[in-house]
Amino acid sequence: MAADTEKAADLSQAMITEPVALADWLIVAPVAIPLVFAAFLLTVRHRTWLHAGVALVAFALTLAANAGLLARVLAEGPLAMTMGRWLPPFGISFVADPLGVALSLVGVLVAAVCAVFAVADIGTTGRRYGFYPFMLLMMAGVSGAFLTGDLFNLYVWFEVFLIASFGLLVLGCEHRQLDGALKYAILNLVGTTLFLTATALLYGTFGTLNMADVQSKAAELRDTAPLATLATLFLFAFAMKAAAFPLNFWLPASYHTPRIVVAALFGGILTKIGVYALLRVLVMLFEPERALLSDVIAWVAAATMVLGIMGALAQSDMRRVLGFVVISGVGIMLAGIALGTEAGLAGAIVYAVHSMLAMTALYLLAGVMNGVGGSYSVETLKGLYRGHPLLTAFALLLVLAAAGLPPASGLWPKVMLVQASLAAGAPWLAFAILATGILTTLALGRVFALTFWRSDGGDTAPAAPAEAAPVLRLGYASLAALMLPILALGLYPEPFINVAEAAAAVLVDPTGYVGAVFPERVQP
Repeated sequence: MAADTEKAADLSQAMITEPVALADWLIVAPVAIPLVFAAFLLTVRHRTWLHAGVALVAFALTLAANAGLLARVLAEGPLAMTMGRWLPPFGISFVADPLGVALSLVGVLVAAVCAVFAVADIGTTGRRYGFYPFMLLMMAGVSGAFLTGDLFNLYVWFEVFLIASFGLLVLGCEHRQLDGALKYAILNLVGTTLFLTATALLYGTFGTLNMADVQSKAAELRDTAPLATLATLFLFAFAMKAAAFPLNFWLPASYHTPRIVVAALFGGILTKIGVYALLRVLVMLFEPERALLSDVIAWVAAATMVLGIMGALAQSDMRRVLGFVVISGVGIMLAGIALGTEAGLAGAIVYAVHSMLAMTALYLLAGVMNGVGGSYSVETLKGLYRGHPLLTAFALLLVLAAAGLPPASGLWPKVMLVQASLAAGAPWLAFAILATGILTTLALGRVFALTFWRSDGGDTAPAAPAEAAPVLRLGYASLAALMLPILALGLYPEPFINVAEAAAAVLVDPTGYVGAVFPERVQP
């Protein structure tokens, strides 16, 4: 029997038939732009003089796309775009909301500053072996993780930036780099396996991996499905990615081994993706299960922040000190997740922004100090204040920022989290945050005092080696670029807090997020 070829299929039941608005392409631009430019750099890999300029153009365009997308999201609410014209949940959705776009914006800003510093830190050989393509690929994965609305796609973007980060870790092929990369790879593989296992179990339970769809169906399945088990698996997986205690041992074993600009990029961005995933999955998708685990998360947060900074006190290498400071900051962000209130979540988000800026700046500061002093050891460096007063001022401000003291960025998120802890009846958690601030002041104050204030026994400032001139010049420019938002957050925090509160509101009440993906499920 011949088929009826005159009857048109109704594609509207399965596919999106309307053309995509031009403005909606902004949703995927933060991922597409770095991928395109990374591919271009691979085609001109031998023309290393092109790489830095092309990468900076790519980051400038990505930064502009993120800024435009954030402005639109704040004005209109969450936005969604589904790939391949399939209707969700069958098509993979990208969803832009204040949390994902804000973190993507700050991440690209940090990467752009690192790209400038890399002009002095990465030589011709490193560029030929793919530093800038790896960097762009990593940032495409980072932005994809922040913007995807699908849990399996979140896993895919984790793998994208992890593969790129392996390349950056081993760039140079030194023994210590290979050793650090091996530890980084093996322990991240464990976290990735847990993540994939939890994702498979979630798909078997819900029949979907779309986050908005999971959020909509969770209430119906809560009495019959093992959602607490799912939440616990995701907590373990993402806590390892975030370097939370007791799953944090991979970070201090690896972050001190690569080039300092790579360590700055990792220290500023990568652990925050684990924290972001915890916010997205535990708070937005499995809030009742998060509440069941809140005491566990709170104790993990306190142990991470206190033991992390105690580890920093025991180190003499600045890179190792900063690795433990990164871990301690993860604990402070976990405190906001443990509280689960809108105020606590907003504090954790503001702290994430602060940490991305401040930790990157601290690593770059260590790179400049090594350039002018020839060492990362606090036992060797001394007397830097006499020859480098501007560097001394930058260092002092960054110590204040990391410690949570005015006038820098660390003050307000800690104030928000302490207030939220007291309001939630958890004064011990507020005490842990304050104690961590004191210990951070001691740890970084010790580094500052020994390297800048300690006399080297001479009457004149020690001369920096001639090869340090590019590092010093680009280091000052990079630090100044990061100090501007660090001071802005410290002196005028309202815009940052407003964005964080908008992001927290979506996590607590994801109606707008679900409505962006499934408009028909939200009643007018």
